[in-house]
Amino acid sequence: MQQPSPDEQRNLILAAVLSFAVIALWQVFIVSPQLEEQRLAQEAARLAAEASGDPVQQPGQVSAGALTSAVGTAGLPEQPMALEEALDQSRRIAIDTPRVRGSISLVGGKIDQLELRDYRVSLDDGAPLVELLWPEGTANAYYVVHGWQPVGGAFKTPQSRTEWTRERGDTLAPGRPVTLSWNNGEGLVFRRTISIDEDYLFTIEQSVENRTSAPVSLAPYAVIARHGVPQLSGFFVIHEGAIGVLNGELREVDYSDFDDFAALSNSRSIGERVEAEAGGWLGFTDKYWLTALVPSGDAPFTALFTRASGARGQPIFNTFAQMPIQTVAAGDRAVVESRLFAGAKESEAIKNYQYTFDDTERPSGFFSRMNDFFFYDSRSRFIDAIDWGWFFFLTKPIFEILLWIKGLVGNMGLAIILLTVLVKTVLFPLALKSFVSMSKLKKLQPEVKKIQERAGDDKTKMQQEMMELYKKEKVNPAAGCLPILAQIPIFFSLYKVLFVTIEMRHAPFFGWIEDLSAPDPTSILNIFGLLPFDAPGPQSILFIFSIGVWPIVMGFSMWIQQMLNPAPTDPVQEKVFNLLPLIFTFLLGTFAAGLVIYWTANNVLTILQQYVIMRSQGVDVNILQNMKRQLGLAPKEGST
Repeated sequence: MQQPSPDEQRNLILAAVLSFAVIALWQVFIVSPQLEEQRLAQEAARLAAEASGDPVQQPGQVSAGALTSAVGTAGLPEQPMALEEALDQSRRIAIDTPRVRGSISLVGGKIDQLELRDYRVSLDDGAPLVELLWPEGTANAYYVVHGWQPVGGAFKTPQSRTEWTRERGDTLAPGRPVTLSWNNGEGLVFRRTISIDEDYLFTIEQSVENRTSAPVSLAPYAVIARHGVPQLSGFFVIHEGAIGVLNGELREVDYSDFDDFAALSNSRSIGERVEAEAGGWLGFTDKYWLTALVPSGDAPFTALFTRASGARGQPIFNTFAQMPIQTVAAGDRAVVESRLFAGAKESEAIKNYQYTFDDTERPSGFFSRMNDFFFYDSRSRFIDAIDWGWFFFLTKPIFEILLWIKGLVGNMGLAIILLTVLVKTVLFPLALKSFVSMSKLKKLQPEVKKIQERAGDDKTKMQQEMMELYKKEKVNPAAGCLPILAQIPIFFSLYKVLFVTIEMRHAPFFGWIEDLSAPDPTSILNIFGLLPFDAPGPQSILFIFSIGVWPIVMGFSMWIQQMLNPAPTDPVQEKVFNLLPLIFTFLLGTFAAGLVIYWTANNVLTILQQYVIMRSQGVDVNILQNMKRQLGLAPKEGST
């Protein structure tokens, strides 16, 4: 088969690069504003099915009353309350652990206020802690409710406004559970014992004692309710919304997907029902935070993703887990246990909980990390709460290698640079083949110019003679593409890791880089802080021109690298390629600083490799002279 010409190869690379640039610019200027507009313009969901009253529930069904009682908003003020005001609406039990703090409302027994002690909303001095859960009445309420549904009867069960009594425990802490109780006055006594571990896992034990003379049937449930659409990152590379693993499959539901759900029977809401096997879970995920219901035991459960209409026109999104019906004989007692994860998506914590949910022991030793990702057949797949993406087979090992290196050197930025060295070492055989081929091409430049002069405007003749020359000299023009093609999935996978993993959040490098997951904070628009005004932020259209030091260094290294490559034979193509360093400088200027540092280190190592290999092939490499020619300070090669 005929080998592509250098021009065809360069056109291929140029098309790929420009396509990447168009996609990125489309994301910045079109998709992100549309997502923000959608968030701001979100209106109340119209009720898909109008039903009056609360019809008697059939076994296995979820009734309208169960859902509305769990997340009801009756009695809430029209205007949202401040957090402190909302907390004052009910008596509370404090939550106090090394990792979280908050409180449980005795109205409804809701877990509805939770702060993460290890995370702040920004790097500013005195920045508040990240608030994960918010009580009803606040602008974006987000809370967890557990309860019971009556089955085949009209007896009272705890509702969203039920006043629980603190029976045991003053403060929820590791090793110090609290117990709530409520007597329905008809012979049923409900209790709820809540415990918490050192990290982010709540265990909720629900019990009902039947003091009547007849058996009763009830279905225990747990629901996470989220009022309104939260502020989203707005990037297509990450899922934010409802999430779960049901029947062994990862399920991701965007907030906009709820619009496509049909009306649930016997429900004043719309949603989707899934009959799930044991070992599943469901909840809501943000970029770095997660709340997830994890029904315990080997019994299956019913999972629902629902949306209802709430106060102030806000939609209420719910992830709902109904556990198997319990029939409690007279004088007997039923107990059901479930778990709630509410916290940061830290990989080690997530993996430890995955083994807990699977009821297996996590292996230790050298291969345990790789076993977690590639060889362990998890039932719960809780590790997939972190959005590894389609390239999970690259993102997962890249992340693990970064953590391992960071443990050795103590700095994530250095770990990224050392990862670059490792990647270049692995890809060195491809680089060697590429640079040897480019050396031969550079040697053949005088012959190529002669062919161009002889062929004139006859492109077909010129291509034929050039291919004969390459065949005679045993040069493969396509070899130069191999390292570039191999780098693309690695580059995207590292971008994904830097963007989605909380271990990268607020991870410092050196100097002014205090957060490797955020863009370089310096800006050429204020001369890197020398002028007395702040650079434009992400909300400004000028943000794309607010280029920092590291993107400029990256663009310069890319330009230097071009000085080593053979010049394109087409003058127009040469001008386009000369613009690529500038294009990439602006394109990557808004990307995570860690990614720009990786690309800069990659360019520097490539320059060193290419220089050494080309010199070993007898090619005269004069970078300074090439730079002068590029800048018009010296005549072009071959000119007089």
